[in-house]
Amino acid sequence: MLKLLSLLQTRRDWPGRVLSERLKISDRTMRRDIDQLRELGYRIVAIKGPDGGYRLDAGSELPPLLFDDDQAVALAVALQAAAASGAADGETALRALQTVRQVMPARLRHRIDAMTFTTLPADAGTSVDAEVLIAVSTAVRAREILRFDYVSVGRDASAAPARRRVEPHHVVLGAGRWYLVAWDLDAEDWRVYRLDRLTPRVPTGPRFTPRTVPGGDVREFLAARFKGSDRGNRWPCTGEVVLELPADRVAPFVPDGIVEELGPDRCRLITGSWSWQALAASIGRFEVAITEVAPVELADAFRLLAQRFADAAERHRR
Repeated sequence: MLKLLSLLQTRRDWPGRVLSERLKISDRTMRRDIDQLRELGYRIVAIKGPDGGYRLDAGSELPPLLFDDDQAVALAVALQAAAASGAADGETALRALQTVRQVMPARLRHRIDAMTFTTLPADAGTSVDAEVLIAVSTAVRAREILRFDYVSVGRDASAAPARRRVEPHHVVLGAGRWYLVAWDLDAEDWRVYRLDRLTPRVPTGPRFTPRTVPGGDVREFLAARFKGSDRGNRWPCTGEVVLELPADRVAPFVPDGIVEELGPDRCRLITGSWSWQALAASIGRFEVAITEVAPVELADAFRLLAQRFADAAERHRR
């Protein structure tokens, strides 16, 4: 019955003969299993025609949910992580996990208990109301213009929100936050909005024809925006330095950089950031001598930071 239900969920219509062959059961056994699933509350419709078949329709009530072992484990892990993503209230997710665990056989409970892990909660104020997530996701799927009130990042959350009118294209979860990637109809440009600072307005607007996200990949587009780049997924400021430090002591701290070994105690580091001063500051954390710097913009940034730090130290001495 479980295998039959799993197959019915993978496509709209199933010819009866094909189902029997996939399950390696007789037509009589399959009809009996179909009847038992119907008694459990699943709306399985018989399809008339030369081949005949079955279709699983949505019901008015939630019937008993049947999962194989791997699905049950995946569900438990997802529930444990739901609160950390900001997609669900922690208490609600925990109660759901306890409900699922209670009806699991002992072999699965042992697997779930062995996989217990700790998740870091989302930053304060970044959790997303489930209704907001559903409303925005529905507009994305329906390709309907979305109107919402928005408080920009950096502004007081109690400030009067701005009105936005967009073509919603993607809802993305990254680093514990939910984002909407959309074409802003008023700015006539692509924008990224945080869902925790967004309040949808109803009703939604008319349908639209989807545009192509710059570069064609929403992950690459969003990664580029987070780096402050409008030229693809790369840092707008990239420089290189030679550090008096072994390469293996530098590489773990620059996962997106290039570290070239020049000797037992020297290495060349090529890395980037959103500004020259930010790049200079990130390199300064290694606390060793820097013997080569390129390009000149990075050298200027080192000079500016050195003067700024010296001024701060002088004021402190006074």
